[in-house]
Amino acid sequence: MNFILGSIIVVASVLGGFAAGGGHVIALWQPFELVIILGAAGGGFVIANPMGVVIQSLKSIPALFSGPRYKKAHYMEALAFMYELFNKARKEGLMGIEADIEEPENSALFQKYPLLLKNHHAVEFISDYMRLVVSGNMNAFELESLMDIELEIHHHAAAEVSHAIQRVADGLPAFGIVAAVLGIVHTMAALGGPMHEIGRLVAAALVGTFSGILISYGFVGPIASYLGRLADDETHYLSCLKACILATVQGYSPQVAVEFGRKTMPPELRPTFPEFEQHLRGTK
Repeated sequence: MNFILGSIIVVASVLGGFAAGGGHVIALWQPFELVIILGAAGGGFVIANPMGVVIQSLKSIPALFSGPRYKKAHYMEALAFMYELFNKARKEGLMGIEADIEEPENSALFQKYPLLLKNHHAVEFISDYMRLVVSGNMNAFELESLMDIELEIHHHAAAEVSHAIQRVADGLPAFGIVAAVLGIVHTMAALGGPMHEIGRLVAAALVGTFSGILISYGFVGPIASYLGRLADDETHYLSCLKACILATVQGYSPQVAVEFGRKTMPPELRPTFPEFEQHLRGTK
């Protein structure tokens, strides 16, 4: 929604201001300039990045229209699951949750929380580290160190698309200049012709510079920033799960362990303590 709204504001402001100043909007429509700019930027993008990043970039397009992936409901459901999992481990022993973490897709406990179960990264994160907890071979410090390494690697991979698109945004103004230079070359070949034709060619060349800058700072750069924010959101979500697991390994009760997770939630999503307490009572 923000992408659509922001795009409308950018286009309306630029074209509206140009038209209000007496400009002819149709003069800005130079499709061959766009072919040069977007084609060169796309080719450079393919050259600079592994095919996996290119494919992932294409797959990330729907995320521009779907909004943030992690909402308050996702966090609340994850914490409720962790609370119930820790409670089960306390009552039945760590071996009592072994079947749940070995086959999450067949676990009745996981199936009670569909938002969590659909997130394969989160399910894999919980299963892997609870499996280590069940094995009993790692203390909290060793577990935290391993979690930090995995989160860093995961965040780097998730943010790679954002960084790749940002590099395209950085290069688009230069590709606009390339289009403008080619337009001037075309204009030079037309010298001696009618003045209105030369003026049209010069205007088309200048539109190349304009288009490269506008596409870069008005669209591609903000898209890169937004995808980077989505990568940060996923890291925050996994960090919340990390805090819960470490707290239970350190011997805290299930209710206190998930309170550790609540404290790591983003401030705009974090419920108040009474609200969270009421939610856990519903889980009980």
